[in-house]
Amino acid sequence: MRRQFTLAGVIAWAATGVACPAYADEPLTTGDWKVSVGPGLYVFPKFPGSSQLQVLPFPVQDISWRERVFSQGPDVLGVNAWRAENYHVGASLSFDFQSRSASDDSRVKGLPDVHYGPKLRLFGDYTWWAFTGAAAIYQDIAGTGQGLTAMADLFVSAPLGKLLLSVGPGLTWANATYTKTFFGVNSQESTASGLPQYATSSGLRDVHLNVNATYAFDSHWSGNIAAVVGRLQRYAAGSPITERRLDLNGMASVMYRF
Repeated sequence: MRRQFTLAGVIAWAATGVACPAYADEPLTTGDWKVSVGPGLYVFPKFPGSSQLQVLPFPVQDISWRERVFSQGPDVLGVNAWRAENYHVGASLSFDFQSRSASDDSRVKGLPDVHYGPKLRLFGDYTWWAFTGAAAIYQDIAGTGQGLTAMADLFVSAPLGKLLLSVGPGLTWANATYTKTFFGVNSQESTASGLPQYATSSGLRDVHLNVNATYAFDSHWSGNIAAVVGRLQRYAAGSPITERRLDLNGMASVMYRF
């Protein structure tokens, strides 16, 4: 069973992610190693709550050893601690590009910059027939103030010849540290930016819809398009920093499998 690239935020990039079910009829690969690499493009908001999108060219990799150790997209290095044909449980060192700079928009001038950095990701997924349930926790480990977020998603998949389509709903919860960093405004920040003070706490960050399409051109080449269309909730939705509640993240890639 093959783990697909996760968008978190893209995936998530940004603060969101896509955990895609595998190809059941995928050709077998001999040996312990599975290696796929290629170019990719990521699309995500300039900062959480921004109405402007940015495009980032980035290499995409899907490398695994004995289906145990892997490097996949933003998961630079991970391990499936427990696994079987229909489930995975494990941990990974993950990166996303959530950040904010005063130069991003006049709206955030006077607010402190937020830098991106590595996060510890704990994950689990279970597949039954065409349905996959996935959950993940992301913990900031670099002191960037991005706190902890948790995601839960449900997918239904349909193979159509060489095309695999996956779609399903999901939600993201964020702790008080995350919401304060990206959506809170204290008295000093209010004076510097001109925005009203805004207190935050932990709560639902967004609800979203995941869409993923992968097409196998042949036994080596494949193309993938993934999108997460979300709507900010609670403290994220009501923040004076937020320009729009629509939260868009996407990825497109072409990969060669060795």
